[in-house]
Amino acid sequence: MANFFQDTPELKHHLSHPLMRRIVELKERNYADKDKYDYAPQDFDDAMDNYHRVLEIVGEICGDIIAPNAEGVDHEGPKCENGRVTYASGTSVNLDATRKAGLMGMSMPRRFGGLNFPVVPYIMAADMVSRADAGFENLWGLQDCAETLYEFGNEDQKQRFLTRVCAGETMSMDLTEPDAGSDLQSVMLKATYSEADGCWLLNGVKRFITNGDSDIHLVLARSEEGTHDGRGLSMFIYDKRQGGVNVRRIENKMGIKGSPTCELVYKNAKAELCGDRRLGLIKYVMALMNGARLGIAAQGVGLSQAAYNEALSYARDRQQFGKAIIEFPAVQELLATMKAKLDATRALLYETARFVDVYKALDDIAKERKLEPEERQEQKAFARLADAFTPLSKLMGSEYANQNAYDCIQVHGGSGFMKDYTCERLYRDARITSIYEGTSQLQTVAAIRYVTTNVYLNKIREYEAIPTAPEFDNLKNSLKDMADKLGMVVNQVVESKNQDFLDLVARRMVEIAAHTIMGHLLIQDATKSPDLFAKSANVYVRYAEAEVEKAVTFIRKFREEYLADYKQA
Repeated sequence: MANFFQDTPELKHHLSHPLMRRIVELKERNYADKDKYDYAPQDFDDAMDNYHRVLEIVGEICGDIIAPNAEGVDHEGPKCENGRVTYASGTSVNLDATRKAGLMGMSMPRRFGGLNFPVVPYIMAADMVSRADAGFENLWGLQDCAETLYEFGNEDQKQRFLTRVCAGETMSMDLTEPDAGSDLQSVMLKATYSEADGCWLLNGVKRFITNGDSDIHLVLARSEEGTHDGRGLSMFIYDKRQGGVNVRRIENKMGIKGSPTCELVYKNAKAELCGDRRLGLIKYVMALMNGARLGIAAQGVGLSQAAYNEALSYARDRQQFGKAIIEFPAVQELLATMKAKLDATRALLYETARFVDVYKALDDIAKERKLEPEERQEQKAFARLADAFTPLSKLMGSEYANQNAYDCIQVHGGSGFMKDYTCERLYRDARITSIYEGTSQLQTVAAIRYVTTNVYLNKIREYEAIPTAPEFDNLKNSLKDMADKLGMVVNQVVESKNQDFLDLVARRMVEIAAHTIMGHLLIQDATKSPDLFAKSANVYVRYAEAEVEKAVTFIRKFREEYLADYKQA
């Protein structure tokens, strides 16, 4: 099959963004590793060349191994026997290939055996792996667990566990329970310190745990006796080699079947504290979830790419009424909108990844030395942008993945309803992306404060000031009008001082901001690479214009007396 990196020039475009120079400079600490490791880059060009070469390897493995195995993995699925999970045969082949290629610790520092990749190329790998098999991305990507352990674990824990991850072991985050899904403050799995064993003992049940029989677990547990909220929760590291945790069952899921979702039973499982007590949810899991949400945004983009590719290929081949269906305007409109949504969410994904890269690199440097005043200012600005854009990227990436998978089946017609075609699996796989790691409704909750405090609007005004090609002036004027409407509805809602009103229109306000931001990013992309993005920029801004008008009309016409109707419904 095709190399998934080489056949997607949009990835190379995003990898060449000007901010990458600053990101690499921070990540490589002025190339301090060049004299310690043979594979460490000598300079910026060497680093970029390294990213390209590794991503080509990822693309090759995705095209030649992971994608061809996806259908078999979906049919076979993992199995649970005697409390242990056995992967589908294709999944084992995939893991073996990625391990041998040294791709399991891409973002980890070289001293642990990693490649020290920034977030941008790492997320590109996740993008490609998700296109090949979204379920396998959950196993390979580790759901940001390694990054969380690196950020909050002590040096001894990093040396013992991250070296194993870079060598190919898997991780999981054990958060949810039968009575604690989105409401993680209700977690009750008990952690008790045993003086006799010199460690913590974990007892209880975890549910919906992705890759629950992994080698190394990050576990959210209640360490403070008598507490019932997030302040009584701590984070622990559990090593499967210690025993004490069994898989009760694997969930029978709609999609991503290669990724075992498990119910776990902890019985005096030995574990060690990660970080400080009482900060498990308040600090560590929040950081973990943000990283995982960016990964799901990448998963959504990868699924959107797969859906678009399948729809385009089928439309070119399928003949009806004496011609290929791609020649029919109704099909052309579907395909053009799918591509525009794909390009828009990919632009938002990599803009977010760049923000995360800068602030995380500066956070890491701050552990080694005191930041200069301008660095502290830079860190603060990019951290705020990363926090604002992450829920936006996860929301739109997952929603558009679902829409593109839906439209992919529509292009296939009746054939798309059959299991003979890939689009049926993509449709099932995409559905979870707007649910796990925080539903779309929770992403709205996370994003709305950046709407009401004008963080998004201020960033949009910055985008307006960026020079773009004159042929996009009309589109830019439309985006300015959309931004004005955003400002207008924000003022209307904030001035009402009605929390119910705000909650009911929050999703629409967040989406207005998202549409406007993605429109600007596409115009910037089209200015640099018109052959790749000009069509999508035109299609998306016109599509966004209509969506914004619908949202604004709803908010304008909304009256407080209607609140009771919504509550009753």
